[in-house]
Amino acid sequence: MTRFGDASAVVLAGGCGTRLRATVSDRPKVLAEVRGRPFLAYLLDRLCAAGVGEIVISIGYRAADVRAAFGTAYRGRTLRYVEESSPLGTAGALRGLLPKLDSDPVLVLNGDSCCEVDLAELWRWHAMRGANATLCLVHQPDTRRFGRVAVNEHGGIEGFAEKSDGRGAGWINAGVYVFSHSVLEVIPPGRAVSLEREILPAWIGRGLYGMRVAGRFIDIGTAESYAAAQTHEVWL
Repeated sequence: MTRFGDASAVVLAGGCGTRLRATVSDRPKVLAEVRGRPFLAYLLDRLCAAGVGEIVISIGYRAADVRAAFGTAYRGRTLRYVEESSPLGTAGALRGLLPKLDSDPVLVLNGDSCCEVDLAELWRWHAMRGANATLCLVHQPDTRRFGRVAVNEHGGIEGFAEKSDGRGAGWINAGVYVFSHSVLEVIPPGRAVSLEREILPAWIGRGLYGMRVAGRFIDIGTAESYAAAQTHEVWL
């Protein structure tokens, strides 16, 4: 297993941000400003502070805007971009990146959420369990917009509840992952595939784990959550 200091970290930043378009129409979602900075900057801050080996940004919608905003380096780290020729979804984008990623496993962050988690600890947690895939889980008072993750006392994921299935508190997928190549290799190449709907449920009982964390969580996926993010204290 690759040591964390040599880890490849991927930020999935190619989405169109359809639900946010009425609020942020002139830029891709990852460049939406939160407290005066592009949201992607907070994710890059966390990766740089954690000490990952390389940072790869998967881009698609308005890709040139992301390149122009961040260039080829950030806080002394080289940024590598891989552009989708067509929208491939969260899993499809990762499958396309696989030949370009040196580390096994790979650290992956969704580009529209930020979770206060020790990334190196998540990496170690994945290794200690011999996991194929590990999700970072955070507790939310209302899970309707996110869907709920059922996890046992050992961290094994037992199921996913659809968004809007019931209300109330529970554990949600925070959009931070560690994936072994064995998971990425079985994603069908060259077409749009959803990580959340198609890939992760198929790995239940096959080395799929969730690490529960008590850290803060910010999401800018909707106009409402984007507005709420402006009031949060943003952390590194």
